[in-house]
Amino acid sequence: KMPILNKQGNALLSKKEIISHRFHYFNEGVKRLVIEARLAEVTVFLVHLSLMFRKRHYQLEHLYQLIRNVQGPVIVAGDFNVLWGNRELELFLAATGLQNANGKGSPSHPSRSPKRQLDFILHSPELEVSDFQIPSVRYSDHAPLVCDFTLRS
Repeated sequence: KMPILNKQGNALLSKKEIISHRFHYFNEGVKRLVIEARLAEVTVFLVHLSLMFRKRHYQLEHLYQLIRNVQGPVIVAGDFNVLWGNRELELFLAATGLQNANGKGSPSHPSRSPKRQLDFILHSPELEVSDFQIPSVRYSDHAPLVCDFTLRS
C-alpha cells in the first residue's frame, strides 16, 4: 500500500527484499512523511521536504537524527525542494557523510524542460553508483531519478 495525497506519494522499487519499513513524521511542514525501508545491505529513507526554507531546515535536522542511528550504508532520496540551490544541503552532507549520486548535478524539475535540481539521491560512501539516469518522461512535474548501486567490498 503506497501512501498518497497528503503523504506525498513516495515509493521505493527494489530488486532486493524489503525486510522492514517504518513511517516517521517530521514535526514541521505540510510534507512530513519519511519512509524508512530496511533491506539486507542498506537502509533507504524517502522524503519530500517542505517548500518553506525554515521548515526544510528543521526537517533536515530531524532527518540527520534518523540517519545517524542507522548501522550500515544509507540512501536518502526524494524531493528536497532546495529552492535556494544545492548549497542548502552542504551542512547536511558534511554532517552525514552522504554523497550526491547525481555527480553532474543534472536538473530534474520541471520535467517538461528541467532547469533545477530539486530531487536527490544521496548515498553513503560504501555504495558506488553504477548507473544514474533521469529519464525524459512526464508522469509528474518532476522527472524521475533512477540509480543503481553496488556495495564496495
